[in-house]
Amino acid sequence: MRIRRRSFGDFVKAFFAFVALAVLLVGVPGALATQIGWPLPNGVPSLDWLQQEITVHTFLNILTVIVWLAWAQFTACVLVEMKAALSGVGVPGRVPGAGPSQLLARQLVAALLLVGATAASFAPGLSQLGQNYDANQKPTVAAAQQTPGGLFAQQQEQAADTAAALADQASHAAAHADAGGSTAKQGDTKYYRIQPPEGRHHDSLWEIAQRHLGDGRRYKEIFELNKDRVQPDGSKLSEASLIRPGWIMEMPGDARGGELVEMPDEAPNVSPDVQQQISDYARTGDHAQGGGGAQGGSDRAQGGGTAQVSLPDQQRPAGSGSEAGSGHQQATNVGAESDSSFGLPGALLTAPLLAAGLLGALGRRRRQALWQSAFGSVGGRRGMEPPTPSGDAQDVQDALLVGADPEGVRLLDRSLRGLAASLAEESRALPVVYAAWLSNGDLHLQLAQPAGKPPAPWQQGQDQTFWMLSRTDAERYEDVDTAAPYPGLVSLGTMDDSRLLLNLEAVPGIVSLSGREADRAAVFASVAAELATNGWSDRMTITLVGFGEDLTPLAPNRIRHLEDVEALVETMEAETRQRRGALGAAGHDSVLTGRTGPAQHTRWAPHLVLLAAQPSAEDAVTLAELAADASRLGIGYLVGTETGDLPGAAWEMEITGQGKLLAPLLGLELDAQLLPVAQQRAVVELFVEADPERETNRPANTPPFLVDISEQGRPAVYARLVGPYEIIGLDNPDGERSALLHEALALLLLHREGVHPRVLSSALWPRGVTGDVRESMLERLRAWLGTDPDGTPRLATDGSGRLTLAKTVVSDLDVLRSLYHEATQGKGVGSRAVRGRLLTDALVLVRGPLLADRPEGRYRWLTHEIVDAQLPLLVADTGLALCEFHMEKNRAEKAIEALNAALRTAPADERLWHELLRATHATGDSDRLTALATDLIGRSGARGLPPRTEALLDELLPAWRDAIAAVG
Repeated sequence: MRIRRRSFGDFVKAFFAFVALAVLLVGVPGALATQIGWPLPNGVPSLDWLQQEITVHTFLNILTVIVWLAWAQFTACVLVEMKAALSGVGVPGRVPGAGPSQLLARQLVAALLLVGATAASFAPGLSQLGQNYDANQKPTVAAAQQTPGGLFAQQQEQAADTAAALADQASHAAAHADAGGSTAKQGDTKYYRIQPPEGRHHDSLWEIAQRHLGDGRRYKEIFELNKDRVQPDGSKLSEASLIRPGWIMEMPGDARGGELVEMPDEAPNVSPDVQQQISDYARTGDHAQGGGGAQGGSDRAQGGGTAQVSLPDQQRPAGSGSEAGSGHQQATNVGAESDSSFGLPGALLTAPLLAAGLLGALGRRRRQALWQSAFGSVGGRRGMEPPTPSGDAQDVQDALLVGADPEGVRLLDRSLRGLAASLAEESRALPVVYAAWLSNGDLHLQLAQPAGKPPAPWQQGQDQTFWMLSRTDAERYEDVDTAAPYPGLVSLGTMDDSRLLLNLEAVPGIVSLSGREADRAAVFASVAAELATNGWSDRMTITLVGFGEDLTPLAPNRIRHLEDVEALVETMEAETRQRRGALGAAGHDSVLTGRTGPAQHTRWAPHLVLLAAQPSAEDAVTLAELAADASRLGIGYLVGTETGDLPGAAWEMEITGQGKLLAPLLGLELDAQLLPVAQQRAVVELFVEADPERETNRPANTPPFLVDISEQGRPAVYARLVGPYEIIGLDNPDGERSALLHEALALLLLHREGVHPRVLSSALWPRGVTGDVRESMLERLRAWLGTDPDGTPRLATDGSGRLTLAKTVVSDLDVLRSLYHEATQGKGVGSRAVRGRLLTDALVLVRGPLLADRPEGRYRWLTHEIVDAQLPLLVADTGLALCEFHMEKNRAEKAIEALNAALRTAPADERLWHELLRATHATGDSDRLTALATDLIGRSGARGLPPRTEALLDELLPAWRDAIAAVG
């Protein structure tokens, strides 16, 4: 860390803090003792004393007692803050009920010790003494680059520097860059010995250059002076990102600082052994130096700070590759299927967590549209089918189905919540997590600093900053009722078969992203889409600035767009003030303690800012000031830049035209996760089409496949899916492949528009399959289905390469849809008799839920479908229409029979119960109506009857409450 010299203002501030503490700690009790005296009675109060008149003297005594108690509380706060400041360990404890009193004590103690050696260990807020607490946060770039784990210990450095220092450092860096980075002044040769790691801190060339040369970017000069020279342990410096404790670095002549050693004579504080090592190293300095620039800082250090993101050590059996981070979508799946991709977008095929989030959110949106349309209509729905995507949207939907790993998302979510619950049971705080690595199904959390032994079943990783959970242990977790601890985790890409999720919320400052505009936009879109739809967070706010495509349809409750950087600065200044105030008022140190503790509140939800457009120099400085304390407040910043030089950037990344995400100072080179603009547009189209508020009056969509329901339309193959699965017209396949062929046929029957071969194979083999196995299965399926009498195969391939079934292969769901469509929009509209017959025939087909007897572990792809929501609504609409048909002729018993038949498949549909109440009321049997109301109350459980149902009962049976009470 850069050492900041104490200014005259610091000494003035310390003097006034001393005076204030002396007055409050000594002056107040002294004044009370000498001027007022003992306020309490000298003896035990009698009843007469309690009945005496309250005088001014009595009032002053009561006020004196209150002041003594306040003084005692403040004194306790001062002692707690002094102990924490002098020890330099941890965060000060909380004095019960102190609140503002402890904050004042914290500021006074910090200011008093500001000029001492322990000032770096103070708690937040010390620089605000005598200033507006919220309006004067002006940290330096160096402060913005400190780790969250050390943020509380180093907040004094953050808060004491000013924006002028930021601008001065930026201008100095620019001037140095313009000069080519050359050393301005050459002097005696100096040497630096790499320090061993201390806690979470690992030495790095960047930090050495920052401390001793004034600019971390001059690490390349140090690298060039020492490249390929033999170190005391016999190894050589070959990469700037790989340095080891004990190594010796020759420094440029203008290096300054007390840790440097000038040779050969000026090393009074260095042991003879080290002196000899440095002397030996000095003699190797004239050898030929290699050219090649360096990319990096330390093997596990971030630029200018102490944050680390490093790849966890893996123990992989030979030949056990997997798609990074999923444990579901194997690399063999992607590779084996590439020969028949038919143009499916590869970016989504290799993004399992993003695809799962988008697919899940899309399914929820479609179900919401379906239910909203159903329950908002009068007399039944007209149209049951969502629009069928086409073109790019269809390709993107197929890619989501193939690439998604919902099981991986579920395990990640349960693992993180389970960890939070286990730590809460042990009364331990959540550790700050910089990143998560998913590799071969195992989860590795990289901590900002050691946090002790992890709770079982978590294990210590490769060192004290890694906690690891195996996939086997993760599968034992169950859902727990606790807040999501790390909702800011987002996938950036893969490295060595491991997927990196960076915790944007915990980064100590701004994360900058440089590269071409189109490449940056693809990264930003991927990050925004995953944050908006991921399954391991409860709530968050995502603010987007500079995005060409409006991503709001993905998650209207999470995403908001701002027009420009000016609006962003104004918004974030207010947000930062609000969060600082909320944390201070609640007595929390960071959002982690507020998010998962007893005071859970929406204010602890993360706020992630994605600024795709490069800000101006002035705006960049302002954002750096805001971001300096952001990790404590639960705010993360990802900012795009064209130059790669952004003031206040804690971590710097670059996206290349080849799809590589580079972070040299973090030692990372990832295959970036991207969402290019064409796929981004297609994803948004899927969500817009599924919007329940969009074009509510548009005409209903016709089912994708209508069956000839006349006698001449008898199918060659008839599958019964509504209820137990049965197939008529085909012999049952022999052997273990029978279940697989049945499942494949069911998927094709539910998607008459066609199924991509990769979607089919992904559904049948979620963990991946080779091409030859897939083709073998398709050949068996073709042979099993056979051909029509005219020789046409019943399983064909359309022009887009998707698998389609012949019209002679029909399911009962196809017939049910066709009957309902014909009754409500076809011949049944003009003929009452035809309508009644068609609706009755449709309801007879309903034998239970979809694929009622499907075996355990199969048909998991149904979780992506909305047919499980469509079928109950379709059956309910059919029952309602038939009920209406009978009630027109006052046939209440027939109407009740139709409604009961529909309720067997759609028991939760409130519309059916309402019509059943009305039909029962029409019979005139009040006892029967009371019994039905009693049954309804029993079904509703602790939640009670819905308001609309209660209102209907009040109308039909005004005394229903008394009647039910009498019965029960």
